[in-house]
Amino acid sequence: MRAFLYGVVLQWKLDIRSNTSLVTCYLVPLLFFAIMGGIFTSIVPTMKNTLIQTMTVMGVSMGAIIGLPPTILETYGSDIKKVYRANGVPLYLGVATMFISTFINLMIMSILIFLIAPIVFDAILPTNIPFYFLGLAILIIVSLSIAIVLGLLVKKQAKLTMFSQIIFLPSIMLSGIMFPVNLLPKPLEIIGKVFPATWGYKLMLNSEFQIENLLVLIIVFIIAILSIIFLLKKQVQE
Repeated sequence: MRAFLYGVVLQWKLDIRSNTSLVTCYLVPLLFFAIMGGIFTSIVPTMKNTLIQTMTVMGVSMGAIIGLPPTILETYGSDIKKVYRANGVPLYLGVATMFISTFINLMIMSILIFLIAPIVFDAILPTNIPFYFLGLAILIIVSLSIAIVLGLLVKKQAKLTMFSQIIFLPSIMLSGIMFPVNLLPKPLEIIGKVFPATWGYKLMLNSEFQIENLLVLIIVFIIAILSIIFLLKKQVQE
């Protein structure tokens, strides 16, 4: 356990020094929040009611889907994997430490938005704060599980960037955080329900537990975990 905790701390320090993690988990989400927060609340004053959730979903989606897969690919698509094997380190250890490290970074970013938004943009705090953070944690976990699948599945950086964008952009545009989903054509509204951002956003908006908002996230998470197990076993055989 001590070795595992040391690995998590070490990975977190590496992520903080990584330009990719720093940009995707902190710089771009917080910059987007600083610029668009004022624009959104000026154009649509009622946006203050959902500004925290909107900016948090955007930041989590970017940090997970755009930020984590390159780190996974860098580890499992290079000689670092051979170092793991040579020292008898299980391959899942790298995935676990990167998962926890990115989870911590995204949670810190989300807390910053949560604290700053009411002061700077007069945003309204969630009515049920413990449930809000529970929903946030679930969204981060599911988003990171998808990111790990991407990082293990796609072998080339160029393709990885393309697939990450294919998931990230619809997650933002079709989830309801930019505009109400009922304004979308019906086919796009249905497609938007596939992405965790849609259900995570609803989960964070509601002040009461609603199983229908959690069900899709559970299904996606189970599929992602099974995929990760399969891909890691495949890595061992290579």
